[in-house]
Amino acid sequence: MVPQVKRSDVGYRFSIVVYKVTTFILAVSLPVLVSSCGGLMEVDPLVEAKKAIEDSDPFMGDWQGSWTLDDGADIGPLIAQVTALGEGKYRANFNAEFEYGWPPLYVLEGGLKDSEAQFDGRAEFEGNVLYVQSGIKEGKFSGKFRGSAADGQAISGIIVMEKTIRLSPTLGAKPPAGAIVLFNGKNFKQWQHTKKKSGSVKWARVKGRAMEVRKGAGSIVTKKKFTDFKLHLEFRTPFMPEKSGQGRGNSGVYLQGRYEVQVLDSYGLEGKDNECGGIYKIGPPLVNMCAPPMQWQTYDITFHAPKPGSTGATVTVVHNGVTIHDNLALSKLTGGALDGNVTEPGGIYLQDHGNPVQFRNIWLVEL
Repeated sequence: MVPQVKRSDVGYRFSIVVYKVTTFILAVSLPVLVSSCGGLMEVDPLVEAKKAIEDSDPFMGDWQGSWTLDDGADIGPLIAQVTALGEGKYRANFNAEFEYGWPPLYVLEGGLKDSEAQFDGRAEFEGNVLYVQSGIKEGKFSGKFRGSAADGQAISGIIVMEKTIRLSPTLGAKPPAGAIVLFNGKNFKQWQHTKKKSGSVKWARVKGRAMEVRKGAGSIVTKKKFTDFKLHLEFRTPFMPEKSGQGRGNSGVYLQGRYEVQVLDSYGLEGKDNECGGIYKIGPPLVNMCAPPMQWQTYDITFHAPKPGSTGATVTVVHNGVTIHDNLALSKLTGGALDGNVTEPGGIYLQDHGNPVQFRNIWLVEL
């Protein structure tokens, strides 16, 4: 299903306008646990995601709750996406829901103080002007605010949020009958390096039936070539808080070795064509569905190759359960393409960009 992007008014006394996107993401507030999604998962995916995120940084990730006026009136939902920036610095994007358009309602820069990540500052949006004092401590994101609503009325109240983990509904999906399993953690028999047609793949096989980019080893591509297909792939970006932009968890999935779907730690960013889910210099994602680094994510991609006399390839990309490209026309190659023979079959190519990005559970159905 394609996300329907629309404006909707949210709030009780605030005049808040956000972009709302239909999503099938499973959101679970901690510490509630769920059973495995099935498929190739060896551990509960929620337990795995929680541990990976919190071992990296206990403040990073998704927070969900509400804000309430001092008179007890519930203003409505509130979420925050907290990004670690290194050296004890953080950025928090606040909104009414996770799948928002850009920009967020408000953004606060934060820092560590006495084992607490504090986010204080001015929040101005849709005519509302607030002064917020908030922080994360002992697993709670709470605070207070005061200021004036859009109608000029003085208001004050509290913020309360808890950590939540949003899992892709296709995480651990089993390959259907007739699928070609490209990687299940056992070996690299289906793969070769892009610049060497012989010799073993030098990437690492790591815990959890995954492969990891080994810096300098070179990009890899499937030995088998494909035309039209549906591809399922899971990836995890590393925790690199002091890096930014293209230096933060960079890799890519090239369809037919010619069209790149970007892999990057773009959590909490705008969602441009060179960020996670973007088709480089062709199209940005409809919405940024990037999860925090160290959490497993999914791409489910439907690709139709150019035919003789046609204008080009088309692609539909579902990122973590939400369609971010819907039958997007690919009228040109992306940078780093292996060749320009667009009417010939091509392999699935995973990029070595020097960052230890991981991949697992890769399978493909030819159409």
